Amino acid sequence: MLVQRSGSMDKKAVHVVLIDDDDVDVEAVVRSFRLHGLQNPITVFRNGAEALQALRGRFGRELTASPFLVLLDLNMPMMNGIEFLDVIRADADLRRAIVFALTTSDTDEDKRAAYERHVAGYLVKSHLGVSYGSLTQMLDNYWRIVEFPTSFGAAIG
Repeated sequence: MLVQRSGSMDKKAVHVVLIDDDDVDVEAVVRSFRLHGLQNPITVFRNGAEALQALRGRFGRELTASPFLVLLDLNMPMMNGIEFLDVIRADADLRRAIVFALTTSDTDEDKRAAYERHVAGYLVKSHLGVSYGSLTQMLDNYWRIVEFPTSFGAAIG
């Protein structure tokens, strides 16, 4: 399922790809963006296979034309987060994706597996609070201070 929200775009706009099969968690992230005034477009996929298909297709070419960031759940059907990371890190067009694990798992095994696949950070949902306010604050600060190349899409693929 593809859900898109969009807001005002500027030269620093970062498209958020949320890959999560839990409707409550998806709504919490979307609501947190809205409550904290983040205007970044969000596209939601329900599992890694669905996201991968879209990112490799026409939609993906449009998406990767600007900086994008992935919020990735690890525990999903069809293709879990670690499997998704294995595939995109081996893909010349997608390997530079900025990925944050956003998951219920607090195990060292999952943390190690995610960081071995070069996630930018590992966030445990239960540590973020009910409103996910710390997630949106962290992301807002991240893309305000991080510099992207002018033609980020060309660097991606």
